[in-house]
Amino acid sequence: MLLRVAVSRVGARNLLKRSMLATQQQQQHPIRFVSTASAAASSRCNEYTGSSNSAAIWMAAVAAATVASAAGTYTSCETAGPVNPSSAGHDDIAEDTVDPETMPVFTSADVSKNDGEDGRPIWMTYGGLVYDVTRFIPNHPGGSEKIMMAAGSAIEPYWYLYRQHFASDLPMRLMEKMIIGRLDEKDQAEIEAQMDQILEDNEDPYAREPTRHAALKVHSDTPMNAEVPPGLLTKNYLTPASLFYIRHHHPVPYLTENDLMKYRLQIDLSEIGKGILEISLDDLKKMPKVEVTATLQCSGNRRGNFNEFNRTSGTSWGQGAVSTAKWGGVRLTDLLKLAGMDDPLEAQEKLGMEHVRFESLDGMSASIGVEKACNPYGDVIIAYEMNDEPLPRDHGFPVRTVVPGYAAVRNVKWVSKIKVAKTEAEGPWQRGLNYKTLPPSVTDASSVDLEKMPSMTEASLFSGITVAKRCYKKKMDDSKPQPGDTVMMKTSGWAWAGGGRNIVRVDVTGDGGKTWNVATIEKGGDQKFGRAWAWVFWTCHVPAIVGSDGTVELSSKAVDLAFNSQPEKCDHAWNVRGLGNNSWFRTHVRLD
Repeated sequence: MLLRVAVSRVGARNLLKRSMLATQQQQQHPIRFVSTASAAASSRCNEYTGSSNSAAIWMAAVAAATVASAAGTYTSCETAGPVNPSSAGHDDIAEDTVDPETMPVFTSADVSKNDGEDGRPIWMTYGGLVYDVTRFIPNHPGGSEKIMMAAGSAIEPYWYLYRQHFASDLPMRLMEKMIIGRLDEKDQAEIEAQMDQILEDNEDPYAREPTRHAALKVHSDTPMNAEVPPGLLTKNYLTPASLFYIRHHHPVPYLTENDLMKYRLQIDLSEIGKGILEISLDDLKKMPKVEVTATLQCSGNRRGNFNEFNRTSGTSWGQGAVSTAKWGGVRLTDLLKLAGMDDPLEAQEKLGMEHVRFESLDGMSASIGVEKACNPYGDVIIAYEMNDEPLPRDHGFPVRTVVPGYAAVRNVKWVSKIKVAKTEAEGPWQRGLNYKTLPPSVTDASSVDLEKMPSMTEASLFSGITVAKRCYKKKMDDSKPQPGDTVMMKTSGWAWAGGGRNIVRVDVTGDGGKTWNVATIEKGGDQKFGRAWAWVFWTCHVPAIVGSDGTVELSSKAVDLAFNSQPEKCDHAWNVRGLGNNSWFRTHVRLD
């Protein structure tokens, strides 16, 4: 039976209200969870930090935020089978289908006993309701080990920090199928009081966020996820830092002058017996500097088009989660050599070192293969500049990894540690569901072995149309075209391939692919073969057929150096996480 109750909506409203009010606070205190129901969250934060400086405050927020990042596939505890984003509707949550008074009541003590230990089920509470999330655990995008930190307790403290749950109705809509009862009113009142106390006593973890450009299209602001509008995407070959797309999982790290003075980038070669080298930002800048122009793209770019086919989880990006910059910094190979790794091939073949891990100040970790990391033509750098300026906070200050040709998630921001290791990085961004592309038929991650599935690394092939205008034969030719007429359209856009593969051609059609016109590559076509890390800009005049609705449909597809070509449709690549949509880019233009 599908339970839909008003109390879940009320809880969401109250928590969102607190989250919005919290941004107005400017107190300077470490995160402190009070009272019994939130004590577990407090102790878990203390595992990460025991100090009270600004970096520790921020880190404590991240520790809690990471736990409840459950904006993904949910699995029902009913016998009906898995609940996934494709099964969730787009309508609002019903508020009066079930009388809350008819549901069983559980206490916080009852919930705490169901923590998954010794084969017990896994319960959590939110907004006065009790949820059995046992079968959802394998599907948690943030990794099962993270969500298990909240087993047997309330998730309000975590969602207070990880507020992108409020960016859409999907989390609540999917969770409603896991409801098994309601929480005792006294226990829920205690949680509400604790949330009020948290708000009163602590600085909001998002209070020190950078100022962002008003033109960005914001999908969520806590954490910030924003894309570049189509009209601005190809206005500059190098995207201005203020307009570069933003993809965050947590609050942006805030370093005081004292924090920055103490900052040291660690190069950990302990697994090959060379110890750990620590290097300051000033010393890093004294090393030979290199510059690499590279495009970064979120793995979920164009997820919105996947959603038109079948609903996925995650931010519904358009085409604007892609940008390009000139990055300045130090070659990763130079840093590894400085730390003592003279022969990467020997380290790999004789000592089994297969991966280079990157750890971030925000708690994130990811890794790349040693073949890419140490390839002299791979151009992996530790960057401290962006477009000839110091890295902005939103884009990795003080230093970030730039891994050209790879999915942006491997380009770790705010890097604190680099480690050569036998195994890939721990954590949800490398080993969890977050960045693993399941087959189109799989919507329940418990049916596959995620450990055997590779995480996204080298990017595929993409293109987009950003400008499309009708060409007029005469200056005063303003006649309205009729359905079936052919009109000439002037189009422009971008294309990019991962792995350094050059874009050799962009094709554009205005008749659904019956005929194609080859675009002229205007910028970016002169990159080195096999090291084409940045996008190209193109223009094309295209005859297009006017549809019955008075619009024309334009599509683009790119062809890369390996003569890969974008597929026509996205259904072949649909996956529950909405990753890697590289189908033809399509846009409809209304003719006025």
